[in-house]
Amino acid sequence: MSIPTQQKALVLEAKFGNFTVQTTDVPRPGPEDLLVKIEAAALNPADWKIQTYGILVNEYPVVLGSDASGIVIAVGEKVSPEAFAVGDRAIFQGDIDFEKQTTRGTYAEYLTLPHQFVAKFPENLPFDEAATVLSGVATVALPLYNHVEGADSVKLFPPWKEGGRGKYAGKSFLVVGGATSMGQFAIQFARLSGFSPIVATASVHHAAFLKTLGATHVVDRKLAAGELQAEFAKIASGQFDVVYDAVSVADTFPLSLAATAPGGHLVVVLSPAEIAEEAKKQGKNVHYARGLFVLPINREVSGPLLASLPKLLETGDIKPNRVEVLPGGLNGVVGGLERLKANQVSGVKLIVHPQETA
Repeated sequence: MSIPTQQKALVLEAKFGNFTVQTTDVPRPGPEDLLVKIEAAALNPADWKIQTYGILVNEYPVVLGSDASGIVIAVGEKVSPEAFAVGDRAIFQGDIDFEKQTTRGTYAEYLTLPHQFVAKFPENLPFDEAATVLSGVATVALPLYNHVEGADSVKLFPPWKEGGRGKYAGKSFLVVGGATSMGQFAIQFARLSGFSPIVATASVHHAAFLKTLGATHVVDRKLAAGELQAEFAKIASGQFDVVYDAVSVADTFPLSLAATAPGGHLVVVLSPAEIAEEAKKQGKNVHYARGLFVLPINREVSGPLLASLPKLLETGDIKPNRVEVLPGGLNGVVGGLERLKANQVSGVKLIVHPQETA
C-alpha cells in the first residue's frame, strides 16, 4: 500500500485560536507504532473545551480529536505480525500526554500511534460506528474495573474475564445521562456485569433504545430532583450500589450523590472536587473517570480489555453509538463542535470522514 507524503489535517493554530484545514506531512511510524489511514473520526466535547478554555494543551499548533477508526497501512519493525498487519481494521484514541500537555489527534487523514493502545474491530461493524467506541469504553470500563493499586476505580471484577459475566446480580446501577455516549456504554457494561435493576435518566424518546442496551428502567431526566428521587425509590429503594454520572455538572452532582447508597460508589466524568468532601462525610466513594488507555495507571487493564473488544463487538455484547455523519470531511468539524457546545446533539455521535476533505 503506497503511503503519501502529505495529508490534510484540522489544526488549532494557537491557544483560544481558530481551527483551519492545512496540508501537513504524513507521519512515519516508529518501531512500536502503527500508521493508520483514518476513515472516520468522532467528535467529542473535549475538543471545543480545549479551544474555548485553553486547557490540556500547551504546545501549538495542534491537531485535536480523540476517537477514530481506520486501516493500518504501515507497521513498525518491532510490532509482531500476530499483533497487527497491514490491512487490519483498527480503532484508537488520539494520544494526549498530560505531563507535557501535548496531543496527537484524529482530525487528520493519517496518524501514528503505539500499537499497544489500538484495538481491531470486526468486519460486521462499519467504520463510522466503530469510531464511536474507544473513548466511551475507556471512560466507563477503566473507572469500574481497574484493580491496579492507586487506581481511582470501583474495582469491580471485569466481565471480559472468566467468571465476570453476571457477577453482580442483585446489585443496583444508576446511569445519569443514559443517552450520552458514555451513558450508553455504562448501561452495557452494567448489563454484562449482571447488575439489576439498571436505571437510566434520559429524555423519554430514548427509552426504547436504551432498554435494548440493557436498561431495565428509564426515568425522564426532565423531572424535578424530588420527582426523580421518588421514581428511584419505587425502583431501587432510592439508592444504588453504583452510580455513573455521565453528565457531571452542577445540576447532576447533588442528584447522583443522593442516589448513591452509603458505602456505594459514584463515578463522575468531570472533576469531583465539588462533591468529594460531601461524599466523604456521607460515607460514599467518588471516582473520577480518566478514560485514556495510554495513562500509566490504566495500562495493566488496557491490554486485556483491548484484546477482548473485537469479540465483544462482533457478538454485539458491546454496541457502538448511533451516528450522524457530517459532510465536508474535516471541514465539518467546526460546525459540529459548535453544536456540541450548544448542547444540540442527543443520542448520536457526530462523525466526519477525513479522507473526504476538499
